[in-house]
Amino acid sequence: MSSVPALAWSPAKAPRGWKRWAAVVFAILLLYPFSGLAAHVGPWQWSGGAGADALASVRVSLVLTAIAMVIVVAIGTPLALYIRRVARWERLAWQAVLLLSMLLPALALGILLTLSLRPEGAVGGVLWRLGMVTTNSGFAFVLTQVYVSIGYYVLAAVAALDAVPAGIEEQAALLGLRPRQVFARVTLPLALSGLVVALSLAWARAIGEFGAVVVTAYYPAGMPVQLWIDLQSRGLSAVLPLLLIFLLVALPLPVAAHLAARRRHA
Repeated sequence: MSSVPALAWSPAKAPRGWKRWAAVVFAILLLYPFSGLAAHVGPWQWSGGAGADALASVRVSLVLTAIAMVIVVAIGTPLALYIRRVARWERLAWQAVLLLSMLLPALALGILLTLSLRPEGAVGGVLWRLGMVTTNSGFAFVLTQVYVSIGYYVLAAVAALDAVPAGIEEQAALLGLRPRQVFARVTLPLALSGLVVALSLAWARAIGEFGAVVVTAYYPAGMPVQLWIDLQSRGLSAVLPLLLIFLLVALPLPVAAHLAARRRHA
């Protein structure tokens, strides 16, 4: 009787020595751009017009991105539930549509949105008559953020919903729960961490968007556009304070969501 061969990998054989140091060097190189915050560019400008414009852009980005995320979740979650249950060929078609919106260069998307929603067009004309101004307005800002981020949310939400065992949902339905009750009591709790990660991806994509927003909504200026304006008109010393706020606002939610999801599945 032949002996069972030893496993090729075990926790005791985790990478050590030079491999670990190589990974550490990679991490240092990956995080090295953050050292730019300590660069000597002279006194930071945070008074007068620079401070007022920066605070206004923070308010614009936070409020309008939050509105965009509500829309993304309200539309994206039912769509993800639908895609989860369709046939394979239809799922591939939906994935292709979503990937197309995600892979479209941001600047191209901004130009296409502006052209397709111009007041002289059919859809743009209706929106303008309803008071929804499609260029340089809060509505244009939110609409652009929804376009650039909803694909990320839906694809990640589908993955989170796919991870919920179908057998548990079937048992809940057999016990008499209606579809909405099955979703609220079974599906949503089990997929919640994945859905939060999906939302964090959409948030990071939307709040950091520049290429599309600078075309459709130069005003009201969000943080990325205001950073570009400050860089052009006032220099690096006026950029760094807003850049620091931008990082503090944009990064915590995605990082916390990913860490929470990893901790739950650990």
